[in-house]
Formats: sequence, structure tokens, C-alpha cells
Amino acid sequence: MLTFVFYKALAHPTRIKILDLLKNGEKCVCNIIEELSLEQSNVSQHLNVLKNQGIVASRREGTFVMYYVLNPKIYDLIDTTDEILEMQLETTQKELRKRRNKI
Repeated sequence: MLTFVFYKALAHPTRIKILDLLKNGEKCVCNIIEELSLEQSNVSQHLNVLKNQGIVASRREGTFVMYYVLNPKIYDLIDTTDEILEMQLETTQKELRKRRNKI
């Protein structure tokens, strides 16, 4: 069940985009909002999902809230997922080419 909840936290494009933004280090939530061009409430909801699963954490710096990734291995997981999806796409493309050649 824990694995399911963890993966569910990653199962939204906005959350993956947030993690991509945090790949090079922490960012102020204000910068995340600006770069995603989303409403503050929407970004906050996504950050809370990631935070509740221990994927990101935050700290205060004066009036700013800074977010950062707790474990960089999350990027290994995302990269592996991307590789699997690329392989699946290649397989599908090959199958479609075979099908076209039979017609």
C-alpha cells in the first residue's frame, strides 16, 4: 500500500514538472509558481502531496518558503520510467510499421 501511495504522488504531470524544477537545487515557491504559470493554490496542493510522501521538504528563509528534494534517487526512478516508456514506444512503432507493411 505504501508503494501505491508513493507512486500516486508522482502520477501527475505538474508534480513531475515541480521535481524537474528542483533538480538543480532548492527553489522558492514563488519561482515555482512563476515557472509553471499556475495559481498559487494549485502549486501548493501539488507541493503538499509531494511533501506528505517525503519526496520534497521546505524551509523558511525570511519571508520565502524554499522547497527541495529530500532524496535525489527520485530522479533515478523518473529516468528509469522514461526509459521504459521510450522502449514501449519503440516497440509500438515497430508493430505499427509491421502492420502497415502487411496492408
